[in-house]
Amino acid sequence: MPRAFASGQIAFGLVNIPVKLFSATEASEKISFNMLHKDCGNRVQQQLFCPKDERTISREEVVKGYEFSRGQYVLFNEEELKMLEEKATQAIEISEFLPKEAIDPIYFAKANYIAPDKGGERAYSLLTKALEQTGRWALAKYAARGKQYLVILRPLGNGIVMQQLFYPNEIRSMDELDLGDTPVKDNELKMAVQLAEMGAADEFHPENYRDEVTERDVRLYHMHIDPRFGEADLDVVLPMRRLAELAGDRIVGAAAARHYSIMGYILEPSVLVEETAPAIAELMSRDRVDAAALVPA
Repeated sequence: MPRAFASGQIAFGLVNIPVKLFSATEASEKISFNMLHKDCGNRVQQQLFCPKDERTISREEVVKGYEFSRGQYVLFNEEELKMLEEKATQAIEISEFLPKEAIDPIYFAKANYIAPDKGGERAYSLLTKALEQTGRWALAKYAARGKQYLVILRPLGNGIVMQQLFYPNEIRSMDELDLGDTPVKDNELKMAVQLAEMGAADEFHPENYRDEVTERDVRLYHMHIDPRFGEADLDVVLPMRRLAELAGDRIVGAAAARHYSIMGYILEPSVLVEETAPAIAELMSRDRVDAAALVPA
Protein backbone atom coordinates (compact mmCIF):
# COMPACT_ATOMS: atom_id res chain seq x y z
CA MET A 1 0.00 0.00 0.00
CA PRO A 2 1.56 3.35 -0.99
CA ARG A 3 2.01 5.94 1.72
CA ALA A 4 0.22 9.30 1.51
CA PHE A 5 2.53 12.31 1.71
CA ALA A 6 -0.24 14.72 2.76
CA SER A 7 -3.90 14.97 3.66
CA GLY A 8 -6.36 17.75 2.92
CA GLN A 9 -9.84 18.67 1.78
CA ILE A 10 -11.34 19.38 -1.60
CA ALA A 11 -13.55 22.42 -1.05
CA PHE A 12 -16.18 23.87 -3.38
CA GLY A 13 -19.30 25.67 -2.24
CA LEU A 14 -20.49 24.10 0.99
CA VAL A 15 -18.93 20.73 0.13
CA ASN A 16 -15.73 19.48 1.77
CA ILE A 17 -14.23 16.13 0.80
CA PRO A 18 -11.46 14.73 3.04
CA VAL A 19 -8.69 13.32 0.85
CA LYS A 20 -5.17 11.94 0.92
CA LEU A 21 -2.44 12.81 -1.58
CA PHE A 22 -0.09 10.28 -3.17
CA SER A 23 2.79 10.72 -5.56
CA ALA A 24 1.81 9.66 -9.09
CA THR A 25 5.37 9.14 -10.29
CA GLU A 26 8.64 7.74 -9.04
CA ALA A 27 12.10 8.59 -10.21
CA SER A 28 13.82 5.93 -12.27
CA GLU A 29 17.05 4.56 -10.88
CA LYS A 30 19.79 6.90 -11.95
CA ILE A 31 23.48 6.85 -11.25
CA SER A 32 24.79 9.79 -9.26
CA PHE A 33 28.47 10.31 -8.66
CA ASN A 34 30.24 11.67 -5.59
CA MET A 35 33.46 13.67 -5.68
CA LEU A 36 36.32 11.65 -4.18
CA HIS A 37 39.95 12.33 -3.38
CA LYS A 38 41.89 10.54 -6.13
CA ASP A 39 44.70 9.40 -3.81
CA CYS A 40 42.71 7.90 -0.90
CA GLY A 41 39.20 7.43 -2.34
CA ASN A 42 37.38 9.35 0.41
CA ARG A 43 34.64 11.86 -0.31
CA VAL A 44 35.79 15.46 -0.37
CA GLN A 45 34.04 18.15 1.67
CA GLN A 46 32.85 21.42 0.20
CA GLN A 47 33.58 24.37 2.46
CA LEU A 48 32.09 27.87 2.56
CA PHE A 49 34.74 30.39 1.57
CA CYS A 50 34.48 34.18 1.82
CA PRO A 51 36.63 35.74 -0.93
CA LYS A 52 36.64 39.15 0.78
CA ASP A 53 37.92 37.92 4.16
CA GLU A 54 39.90 35.17 2.43
CA ARG A 55 38.92 32.50 4.96
CA THR A 56 36.60 29.53 5.41
CA ILE A 57 33.46 30.39 7.38
CA SER A 58 30.97 28.25 9.31
CA ARG A 59 27.28 27.90 8.49
CA GLU A 60 26.43 29.94 11.61
CA GLU A 61 28.02 32.93 9.87
CA VAL A 62 25.77 32.59 6.80
CA VAL A 63 22.63 34.67 6.22
CA LYS A 64 20.24 34.80 3.27
CA GLY A 65 19.95 37.79 0.99
CA TYR A 66 18.15 38.86 -2.19
CA GLU A 67 20.25 40.47 -4.94
CA PHE A 68 18.27 43.53 -6.07
CA SER A 69 21.19 44.97 -8.05
CA ARG A 70 24.50 43.52 -9.17
CA GLY A 71 26.56 42.91 -6.03
CA GLN A 72 23.94 44.54 -3.76
CA TYR A 73 21.78 42.51 -1.41
CA VAL A 74 18.96 43.06 1.05
CA LEU A 75 19.20 40.67 4.02
CA PHE A 76 16.40 38.65 5.63
CA ASN A 77 16.36 37.00 9.03
CA GLU A 78 14.61 33.70 9.79
CA GLU A 79 11.47 35.39 11.12
CA GLU A 80 11.11 37.49 7.96
CA LEU A 81 11.65 34.42 5.77
CA LYS A 82 8.84 32.60 7.59
CA MET A 83 6.54 35.56 6.93
CA LEU A 84 7.24 35.21 3.21
CA GLU A 85 6.06 31.60 3.19
CA GLU A 86 2.46 30.85 2.26
CA LYS A 87 0.56 29.29 5.15
CA ALA A 88 -0.42 25.69 4.41
CA THR A 89 -4.20 25.37 4.61
CA GLN A 90 -4.47 21.74 3.42
CA ALA A 91 -7.49 22.89 1.41
CA ILE A 92 -7.78 22.32 -2.33
CA GLU A 93 -10.13 25.19 -3.12
CA ILE A 94 -11.96 24.81 -6.42
CA SER A 95 -12.65 28.12 -8.15
CA GLU A 96 -14.19 27.01 -11.46
CA PHE A 97 -14.87 24.07 -13.75
CA LEU A 98 -13.35 24.37 -17.23
CA PRO A 99 -13.69 22.31 -20.42
CA LYS A 100 -10.67 20.02 -20.52
CA GLU A 101 -9.77 21.36 -23.97
CA ALA A 102 -9.35 24.84 -22.48
CA ILE A 103 -6.03 24.00 -20.76
CA ASP A 104 -3.05 23.36 -22.99
CA PRO A 105 -0.75 20.53 -21.77
CA ILE A 106 2.20 22.95 -21.84
CA TYR A 107 0.90 24.16 -18.46
CA PHE A 108 1.17 20.67 -16.94
CA ALA A 109 3.75 20.22 -14.19
CA LYS A 110 3.87 17.56 -11.47
CA ALA A 111 0.98 15.13 -11.02
CA ASN A 112 -0.30 13.55 -7.79
CA TYR A 113 -3.07 11.08 -7.10
CA ILE A 114 -5.94 12.01 -4.80
CA ALA A 115 -7.80 9.31 -2.86
CA PRO A 116 -10.70 9.72 -0.43
CA ASP A 117 -9.95 9.81 3.26
CA LYS A 118 -12.22 8.26 5.87
CA GLY A 119 -15.79 9.46 5.42
CA GLY A 120 -15.22 11.05 2.02
CA GLU A 121 -15.73 8.07 -0.26
CA ARG A 122 -19.25 8.94 -1.46
CA ALA A 123 -18.57 12.63 -2.17
CA TYR A 124 -15.27 11.70 -3.85
CA SER A 125 -17.01 9.23 -6.14
CA LEU A 126 -19.70 11.79 -7.04
CA LEU A 127 -17.09 14.41 -7.95
CA THR A 128 -15.17 11.89 -10.06
CA LYS A 129 -18.29 10.89 -12.00
CA ALA A 130 -19.37 14.52 -12.44
CA LEU A 131 -16.00 15.50 -13.91
CA GLU A 132 -16.07 12.50 -16.22
CA GLN A 133 -19.60 13.05 -17.52
CA THR A 134 -19.29 16.80 -18.02
CA GLY A 135 -15.86 16.60 -19.69
CA ARG A 136 -14.68 19.38 -17.38
CA TRP A 137 -11.70 19.79 -15.08
CA ALA A 138 -11.77 21.61 -11.75
CA LEU A 139 -9.35 24.53 -11.44
CA ALA A 140 -8.20 25.03 -7.85
CA LYS A 141 -5.60 26.54 -5.53
CA TYR A 142 -3.54 24.54 -3.08
CA ALA A 143 -1.08 25.87 -0.48
CA ALA A 144 1.70 23.61 0.83
CA ARG A 145 5.39 23.75 1.76
CA GLY A 146 5.38 27.53 1.86
CA LYS A 147 4.03 27.96 -1.68
CA GLN A 148 0.68 28.37 -3.39
CA TYR A 149 0.01 26.09 -6.34
CA LEU A 150 -2.43 26.33 -9.22
CA VAL A 151 -3.83 22.86 -9.89
CA ILE A 152 -6.50 21.07 -11.83
CA LEU A 153 -8.47 18.05 -10.67
CA ARG A 154 -9.10 15.68 -13.55
CA PRO A 155 -10.63 12.19 -13.61
CA LEU A 156 -8.50 9.17 -14.42
CA GLY A 157 -10.16 5.77 -14.31
CA ASN A 158 -12.12 5.62 -11.05
CA GLY A 159 -10.00 8.28 -9.35
CA ILE A 160 -8.80 11.86 -9.53
CA VAL A 161 -5.41 13.29 -10.49
CA MET A 162 -4.30 16.62 -9.04
CA GLN A 163 -2.19 18.12 -11.83
CA GLN A 164 0.01 21.02 -10.77
CA LEU A 165 0.11 23.80 -13.36
CA PHE A 166 2.74 26.33 -14.27
CA TYR A 167 1.71 29.95 -13.79
CA PRO A 168 1.54 32.05 -17.00
CA ASN A 169 4.75 33.91 -16.11
CA GLU A 170 6.57 30.55 -15.96
CA ILE A 171 5.72 29.72 -19.58
CA ARG A 172 7.88 31.20 -22.30
CA SER A 173 6.12 32.53 -25.36
CA MET A 174 6.78 30.90 -28.72
CA ASP A 175 6.89 34.41 -30.15
CA GLU A 176 10.51 34.50 -28.91
CA LEU A 177 11.41 31.84 -31.49
CA ASP A 178 12.22 32.32 -35.13
CA LEU A 179 9.86 29.76 -36.71
CA GLY A 180 10.26 31.03 -40.24
CA ASP A 181 7.50 31.67 -42.77
CA THR A 182 8.45 29.29 -45.58
CA PRO A 183 5.37 28.48 -47.70
CA VAL A 184 4.31 24.81 -47.83
CA LYS A 185 3.56 23.23 -51.19
CA ASP A 186 0.46 21.04 -51.57
CA ASN A 187 2.37 17.97 -52.76
CA GLU A 188 4.81 18.26 -49.84
CA LEU A 189 1.95 18.54 -47.35
CA LYS A 190 0.23 15.54 -48.93
CA MET A 191 3.38 13.44 -48.53
CA ALA A 192 3.84 14.55 -44.90
CA VAL A 193 0.23 13.61 -44.11
CA GLN A 194 0.73 10.18 -45.69
CA LEU A 195 3.83 9.56 -43.57
CA ALA A 196 1.93 10.55 -40.42
CA GLU A 197 -0.94 8.23 -41.29
CA MET A 198 1.47 5.33 -41.92
CA GLY A 199 2.76 5.64 -38.37
CA ALA A 200 -0.61 6.40 -36.80
CA ALA A 201 -1.85 4.58 -33.67
CA ASP A 202 -5.21 4.83 -31.94
CA GLU A 203 -3.94 4.21 -28.40
CA PHE A 204 -0.89 5.12 -26.36
CA HIS A 205 0.99 2.12 -24.91
CA PRO A 206 3.76 3.51 -22.67
CA GLU A 207 4.78 -0.02 -21.66
CA ASN A 208 6.26 -0.42 -25.14
CA TYR A 209 8.92 2.19 -24.37
CA ARG A 210 11.90 1.96 -22.02
CA ASP A 211 14.53 4.39 -20.81
CA GLU A 212 17.38 2.72 -22.66
CA VAL A 213 19.98 5.26 -21.56
CA THR A 214 19.27 4.71 -17.85
CA GLU A 215 19.22 0.93 -18.34
CA ARG A 216 22.62 1.10 -20.01
CA ASP A 217 24.03 3.22 -17.18
CA VAL A 218 22.58 0.93 -14.50
CA ARG A 219 24.02 -2.12 -16.23
CA LEU A 220 27.47 -0.50 -16.36
CA TYR A 221 27.17 0.48 -12.69
CA HIS A 222 26.38 -3.07 -11.58
CA MET A 223 29.06 -4.61 -13.77
CA HIS A 224 31.60 -2.40 -11.99
CA ILE A 225 30.34 -3.74 -8.64
CA ASP A 226 30.13 -7.36 -9.73
CA PRO A 227 31.40 -8.53 -13.15
CA ARG A 228 29.00 -11.50 -12.90
CA PHE A 229 26.12 -9.11 -13.53
CA GLY A 230 25.42 -9.98 -17.16
CA GLU A 231 23.70 -8.04 -19.88
CA ALA A 232 20.57 -10.20 -19.75
CA ASP A 233 20.13 -9.75 -16.00
CA LEU A 234 18.65 -6.29 -16.35
CA ASP A 235 15.50 -7.75 -17.88
CA VAL A 236 14.76 -9.74 -14.72
CA VAL A 237 16.18 -7.49 -12.03
CA LEU A 238 13.65 -5.13 -10.51
CA PRO A 239 14.50 -1.90 -8.60
CA MET A 240 14.93 -2.93 -4.99
CA ARG A 241 12.79 -0.13 -3.63
CA ARG A 242 9.71 -2.04 -4.81
CA LEU A 243 10.82 -5.12 -2.88
CA ALA A 244 11.54 -2.86 0.08
CA GLU A 245 7.93 -1.63 0.00
CA LEU A 246 6.75 -5.22 0.28
CA ALA A 247 9.37 -6.45 2.76
CA GLY A 248 9.29 -3.32 4.95
CA ASP A 249 11.64 -3.32 7.94
CA ARG A 250 13.05 -6.72 7.05
CA ILE A 251 15.62 -5.09 4.76
CA VAL A 252 18.89 -5.01 6.71
CA GLY A 253 22.21 -3.27 6.35
CA ALA A 254 25.53 -4.38 4.94
CA ALA A 255 26.98 -5.34 8.33
CA ALA A 256 26.21 -9.03 7.79
CA ALA A 257 29.19 -11.29 7.21
CA ARG A 258 27.48 -12.86 4.20
CA HIS A 259 24.74 -11.16 2.28
CA TYR A 260 23.07 -10.84 -1.08
CA SER A 261 22.17 -7.73 -3.02
CA ILE A 262 19.47 -6.82 -5.48
CA MET A 263 20.14 -3.64 -7.46
CA GLY A 264 22.59 -2.55 -4.76
CA TYR A 265 20.33 -3.11 -1.75
CA ILE A 266 21.61 -5.54 0.88
CA LEU A 267 19.83 -8.51 2.48
CA GLU A 268 21.10 -11.25 4.81
CA PRO A 269 20.52 -14.80 3.52
CA SER A 270 18.19 -15.70 6.42
CA VAL A 271 16.11 -12.58 5.84
CA LEU A 272 16.16 -13.15 2.11
CA VAL A 273 14.86 -16.72 2.39
CA GLU A 274 12.54 -16.59 5.40
CA GLU A 275 11.22 -13.06 5.57
CA THR A 276 11.04 -11.80 2.00
CA ALA A 277 10.05 -15.03 0.28
CA PRO A 278 6.37 -13.97 -0.07
CA ALA A 279 7.44 -10.60 -1.42
CA ILE A 280 9.81 -12.16 -3.94
CA ALA A 281 7.13 -14.66 -4.96
CA GLU A 282 4.72 -11.82 -5.63
CA LEU A 283 7.31 -9.96 -7.69
CA MET A 284 8.11 -13.12 -9.61
CA SER A 285 4.47 -13.55 -10.56
CA ARG A 286 4.11 -9.92 -11.62
CA ASP A 287 7.46 -8.94 -13.09
CA ARG A 288 9.34 -12.09 -14.11
CA VAL A 289 11.89 -11.73 -11.30
CA ASP A 290 13.79 -15.01 -10.79
CA ALA A 291 16.95 -16.32 -9.20
CA ALA A 292 19.11 -14.46 -11.72
CA ALA A 293 18.10 -11.29 -9.89
CA LEU A 294 19.98 -12.40 -6.78
CA VAL A 295 23.63 -11.38 -7.03
CA PRO A 296 26.04 -12.64 -4.34
CA ALA A 297 27.85 -9.62 -2.88
